[in-house]
Amino acid sequence: MKRSLSGLVVALSLFACKEEPRGALEPIPRPPGMKDTPPPAEAKAPAAPARPAVDPTKATLRWKLAAGAPVAYRLTLERTGRAPEAAEPEADEKPTKGRKGRGKEKEEAPAAASAPAPAAFPSALTFVLEHTDSGDARLRVIPDGKGVTPDEGTLSERGFVLDGLQGVTRNTATLVLELPRDPVAPNDTWSLATELVSPDALGAYFQGPIPERRNRVKLTGLAPADGGEQVATVEYDLYESRTGKVRTLRKAAVVPAREGTEKLQAEGASESDVSAEVKITGRGEFLVKAGRWRSWEGSLSAVTKGPFPSAALQVPPGNFTLRLTALESAPQPTAQPQQ
Repeated sequence: MKRSLSGLVVALSLFACKEEPRGALEPIPRPPGMKDTPPPAEAKAPAAPARPAVDPTKATLRWKLAAGAPVAYRLTLERTGRAPEAAEPEADEKPTKGRKGRGKEKEEAPAAASAPAPAAFPSALTFVLEHTDSGDARLRVIPDGKGVTPDEGTLSERGFVLDGLQGVTRNTATLVLELPRDPVAPNDTWSLATELVSPDALGAYFQGPIPERRNRVKLTGLAPADGGEQVATVEYDLYESRTGKVRTLRKAAVVPAREGTEKLQAEGASESDVSAEVKITGRGEFLVKAGRWRSWEGSLSAVTKGPFPSAALQVPPGNFTLRLTALESAPQPTAQPQQ
């Protein structure tokens, strides 16, 4: 009896040692006929995202430049009306007089500063778009007239000025060459990278409210033409108005020392009301397939009042009719571009 109990205890001990730990997971047997999972190296690569479908109601406006075949346009600026004149000097409000009975000495009247006469601007500009040896798009700007130096810059495929060109030259090139970044449909609008009045050139002596600006270009029509061509009609409406006061320094008057200097320092500066208003309108027809303008016409008006800083105006002063004409051949470079 004792020997039987001892054997039962030993058997139970051996069974407990072989028991699997609690919580262990056993693999589920794969159903018959199911293939094994391929190793990671054999897994298929993710499919490339599908390209968005082309919207037939939209058009992508881009310049189509062929290697070795530059495209040239001539922009004429025909002045309408009289050229703007320089502002007249302001009269002194209270001229200083010498003391009575002290001789007939006269003080030197303070000289009022006036706006400089507007710089002469060429009546036409020739724009030459071409590929460089590196494949980039280059723009050469050739003004009409003797003694003028051509300028040069680089463009993106939509005519955005990447570098080079400054002031009036940059704005006129942007006006007639820059195209929208994204595909556009009729009634879509965008803006140009123009700066009609430069705030940096106004200087520290100018004070005024926030300028009024409008910069809108609109695709008003997209019509089919012969040979599968599309004609995109584009209209321009740009406006900027600047008003404020400019502090003008005057020459100190020469007076006897007994008159004192405090009054002279107070009369050493004056404030004048100044303003500038720039309006640009235009209309062009762009051939989408050919990548060029079929026609472009517009008008520009830039009027200033008072001693407005001439360097701040980034367009030619006055009223002009603008017309862009395609040239059959591009002029060859004759001078080094202005640095």
